Amino acid sequence: GGFLVIGGYICYFILRSIGGGIWIASLAALIGAGFCAVLTEKLAYKPIRERTNVTLYLLIASMGMSIGIENIFVIIAGGRFRALPPVIPTQPVSLFGIATTSMFDILSLVTAVVFLSGLQIFLTRTKWGLAIRAAAYDLKVAGLMGVNVNRLISIVFFTAGLLAAVGGIFLSVRYTLYPQLGLITIKAFVAAVIGGLGSLPGAVVGSLILGLAEMLTAGFISSQMRDLVVFLLLVITLLIRPTGLFGKDVKEKV
Repeated sequence: GGFLVIGGYICYFILRSIGGGIWIASLAALIGAGFCAVLTEKLAYKPIRERTNVTLYLLIASMGMSIGIENIFVIIAGGRFRALPPVIPTQPVSLFGIATTSMFDILSLVTAVVFLSGLQIFLTRTKWGLAIRAAAYDLKVAGLMGVNVNRLISIVFFTAGLLAAVGGIFLSVRYTLYPQLGLITIKAFVAAVIGGLGSLPGAVVGSLILGLAEMLTAGFISSQMRDLVVFLLLVITLLIRPTGLFGKDVKEKV
């Protein structure tokens, strides 16, 4: 969530202060958020990772860093809402006379498909992608097999920061930019759990299920009930299928 906010603010400051185009601002935001993610890993996560294998400590550190980044931007930029310039077209578009959407929604969908496809190709067709998948099962074994674990983790964090910045830019344009914008990633985590942690197709399906549930709840019940339905789905998923829709049970061999 913090990297999402970083990407949004970098794009905002470049557009407002320097006057660069949306492509330059977006590229700078993606690269900047990626390097901030790597720096965060070196300062906050690596010392913990080298001392203990307890993932709960990393989760607590993650929450602390997210709150820290949020408050840094409150100090630097203030807590008020900021609107990005209308750099992405929002005019309505008719879809074959059946429904009406906007150019922004179409561009959001195309961008998501492009980045998800690129991520899938990276994870399945490249050497580092295969190393990431191997390390996800057992980091120590991957290191024993010759994988440069520290470099691998840096690549993972850079990629995560870059992708988060993409979301930060689009969310800032659709809504507004503010330091607490990163809290929306809580719902992204819920979608990942529903689809199955570690499964990219599962994350996509989980996001679609979550979005559909929110729209139906707002349309037929009440918009105030959306968050209740979201976390109710999370509880039901954990009770019925803890691994998620596309998750797999990993049995430890003795």
